[in-house]
Amino acid sequence: MRYPEGGRVRADRHARLRTDAQANRERILEVALAELTRSADVPLSTIAKKAGVGQGTLYRNFPSREALVLEIYRHEMRQVADTAVELLRTRAPDQALREWMGHLARFAMAKAGLADALHKAMSAFCGQEKPGDGQMTEAVALLLRANEEVGTIRPGVTTDDFLLAIAGLWQIGLADDRQARAKRLLDLVMDGLRVGAPGAAGPGTTADTAG
Repeated sequence: MRYPEGGRVRADRHARLRTDAQANRERILEVALAELTRSADVPLSTIAKKAGVGQGTLYRNFPSREALVLEIYRHEMRQVADTAVELLRTRAPDQALREWMGHLARFAMAKAGLADALHKAMSAFCGQEKPGDGQMTEAVALLLRANEEVGTIRPGVTTDDFLLAIAGLWQIGLADDRQARAKRLLDLVMDGLRVGAPGAAGPGTTADTAG
């Protein structure tokens, strides 16, 4: 298709604007994650300034502090969930599950400082599930199903079972020995999943670290 000269210029300008807008959005999210992890009450004007955008640009992308915090959490959870698919492509199912648990532990510890900001944001949307919970549930279901099919975990483990078992990750917070505590917790969970598994070689056969 041939554009008149003016049409091509307009199309190029729109493409640049879309690219710039996406870059602004990603930069805002990156800066906001770092700043909100340090302080849940950091002014949005500070985030805009450090991201190199005007406050108007920030509010066009995120009309409120709550919207910004929830999008940060959604974005981060999406990345963690997507890791499950990649690990299953390159690892045996039990190795993929244990390594993914390590990724989740690192996420939980790195984002401990964001908990206050997320709690405040969620308070404004009472009764609504956390953003990204659906993606997390799908990732867990995918990993559990892959392991059950080859007999490396006990049959019948549900996503709720698994999420309840690893819920302690979010209680570790910023403790000095958090990496060792997370590894011990996840090793215990993995050993428990292997009990009664028809094809498991026994507990402790898959090593990984949470840090």
